[in-house]
Amino acid sequence: MSVYRIYVEKKQPFAVEAAGVLADIRTVLGLGCVERVRILNRYDVEHIDEADFQSARSTIFSEPQVDLTYDELPPAAPGEEVFAVEYLPGQFDQRADSCAQCISLATSKEQPIVRSARVYILSGGIPADALDAVKNYLVNPVESRLASLELP
Repeated sequence: MSVYRIYVEKKQPFAVEAAGVLADIRTVLGLGCVERVRILNRYDVEHIDEADFQSARSTIFSEPQVDLTYDELPPAAPGEEVFAVEYLPGQFDQRADSCAQCISLATSKEQPIVRSARVYILSGGIPADALDAVKNYLVNPVESRLASLELP
């Protein structure tokens, strides 16, 4: 069975969370080298047919008025660092569970399997030690870990 993947990012005027993470990186970590933060929510969905997935793209996974959606991760520009964070196996992922429930209600079919992750794209000339500090700040080892960027 296929795994469908979608990336969802808030349009610039609505990217409040990304602005907050950038402010935290600059103030809490003292890293002025980070110039911009983008956050994309990544969803991997299994046990769903393509028509239902396409329907869910703009009704469940995103709000077209405030979100941009991508089928593939936008390529990193020079000076950008990209990494993803996901919940550890066994940890409850409310975002993924809510999507699965909504898809089931909308399609009147069995719940699909949904996994989510947060993809962070950092811009600026970020040295390796600064990138490690950001990752340590954003990844709570009790509940989350760095995720692969590859499609399962």
